[in-house]
Amino acid sequence: MKRILIGLIVAAVLAAGGWFGFNLYVQHRATSEVEAVFAQLRAGGGKASHGKIGFEVATRTLTIEDIAVEPRDQPQGHVKIGAFKSTGVRQIGDMHFAADGIDISGVEIALDEVGPGKLKVAYKIPQVTLRDYAGPFRVQNAPASSSLSEMYRFGLDQFASVTATSVMMPSINISFDAGSNIGGGEVVYSGLALQNLGRGKVDAMKTDRATFAINVTQPGKTDKLTGEISGIIVNDFDSTPFLAALDPQTSRDDSYRRVYRQISSGPYVLKSTLGLRMDVDGFAMEDIDVQPSKLHLFEMFNMPQDKWAAPTSAQTRERMETVAGFYDGIRIGKAEIGKTSIGTPQGTGKINAIRYRQGEFAIEGVDAPSPQGQFKMERFALKSFSMPNFMRWASGLSNPGQPPSPDQMLGLFRVLEGAEIKGVVAPHNTARQPITVDTISLNWGQLVGSIPSKANLVVKMVTPTDPTNPALQPLIVAGVDKLAIDLDLGAAWTESSGAFALTPATLDLGNLARAQLSVALAKVPRDLFTTMDRLEAMDQLAQVETGVIELSLRDRGVVDLVVAQFARMQNVSRDAARSAIVAMIRAQGEKIAASNLDAKVAVDALAGFVETSGQTLSIRLTPLGKLPVLQLMDVLDQEPIIALAQFRIEASTGL
Repeated sequence: MKRILIGLIVAAVLAAGGWFGFNLYVQHRATSEVEAVFAQLRAGGGKASHGKIGFEVATRTLTIEDIAVEPRDQPQGHVKIGAFKSTGVRQIGDMHFAADGIDISGVEIALDEVGPGKLKVAYKIPQVTLRDYAGPFRVQNAPASSSLSEMYRFGLDQFASVTATSVMMPSINISFDAGSNIGGGEVVYSGLALQNLGRGKVDAMKTDRATFAINVTQPGKTDKLTGEISGIIVNDFDSTPFLAALDPQTSRDDSYRRVYRQISSGPYVLKSTLGLRMDVDGFAMEDIDVQPSKLHLFEMFNMPQDKWAAPTSAQTRERMETVAGFYDGIRIGKAEIGKTSIGTPQGTGKINAIRYRQGEFAIEGVDAPSPQGQFKMERFALKSFSMPNFMRWASGLSNPGQPPSPDQMLGLFRVLEGAEIKGVVAPHNTARQPITVDTISLNWGQLVGSIPSKANLVVKMVTPTDPTNPALQPLIVAGVDKLAIDLDLGAAWTESSGAFALTPATLDLGNLARAQLSVALAKVPRDLFTTMDRLEAMDQLAQVETGVIELSLRDRGVVDLVVAQFARMQNVSRDAARSAIVAMIRAQGEKIAASNLDAKVAVDALAGFVETSGQTLSIRLTPLGKLPVLQLMDVLDQEPIIALAQFRIEASTGL
């Protein structure tokens, strides 16, 4: 019995010794692996240190304390970690390991001289928790240099090499400093959580709240902006397109690849110490794609970084071209900003929505104060708007002290294809009644050079007659306190025939008159749309010939208005005034008929138009032969009567 007991004791001692020996061996191996990682970091020329390392075999828990890492090119960045704890650690293959959970506390990251503004940024993350983690033992693909592009590529590469079912950070504090002449601030994220992270993708990310405080320094004044955004949600994020854009092997990828399926937020509040306050219900963006070959991330990261030197015009254009090239590589399915109110010391303005979809940018439901009164607008839209083209156009205007050339201004036609305004009620500067706009719509297309060869303008509005405008005094005296304008104007050029047509341009002045005009031109050369030199343009214009011109005028009260005004001026009755006007027209017609019998037809029609109210006057002018436009313009300027002799005139009146 004693032998058995002694044997058990010996076995227990040997087992205990083996257990402790195995534990020490495992801990030694874990320590060796950790040391190897830190040695790899130091081999790159940087600094890397740590405190106590522990490994518990029963729970396979690895702990590392007081981690500090600095890159070789100081003071580019510093990383400190108070404690790292990984439970359920196990090896996967030769190069990877997995863990049931990882808890990291006391994370501090400091970055100096980041980006073009030499920005200083500091991150503080009290706690990071990862579940079901898997990743490499050692850092892979260390950056060849400390350039921003290399650092971002390295970070994205590491991000794509790990997986986790969840990542949680209760809070993140980000402080930044751009220097005493610009300003700095702080951003705090609360309740950050990621789900299903792997291969550079994240199924979902959310942040309960983000608050910020930014000190803004400008010449002569300082301001502090504070704000809060709640409920930020990102669905289906994919970082691999950005990694492709930074990798020389894949940066030529011309396909569009989705980065975000959806980004949204809840209410957003912004306040300024200067009296500004903005409240937004929320925003949402969907289907954000990038084209790696056009992102030009290398150029973006390598832009000049001297924040104090004022850029030259050439540098400004170069930088804007770089940014425009970056926007070329981004495509957004749709975006919307919800109800917005903007409070200022002068009052509060409201916007129902700001939307972008399929190239159309629209602002809807504007209600804002102005010095003359409240301004309201149902909708303002830019059609086929291109941000890259806008930036390139704006960069061409960056010549201080020099006004933009006509060719530069015409470049705006390439930025978008039209604009629309609807439902405007705006105060008039002098009249009591407001200006009301039902629709103003301008569309163009078929660009030849910088000039559209097709355009259409629609205007439907009511404007009060300005009591301070002498030209409108007859209308005011006659009791016309507003003008209803209904304009529809279209023009198009056909390259195959060289024909240019001003399609029936209609101007409806409500209860005064309705006019229609159509003009046809022939042999309009293509070069006329592209030539900016005045002498060359005149040579091209010399080839253009005049076509048929038609005018139609419907009387809705304008004749009675003219008669009444003439009666007041002559102090006679309206019937006498009408007869006198008709007599003057016929007398003038006799003089014209002496040199152009066809003109008498038009004069008689005009006399009949005035003689009986409510009629429609129609005039058609057909060139008698080849009639260059320049020749017609010259004759009109010198002898209008002779100019009429170049046409066959047809005229009539009717109810």
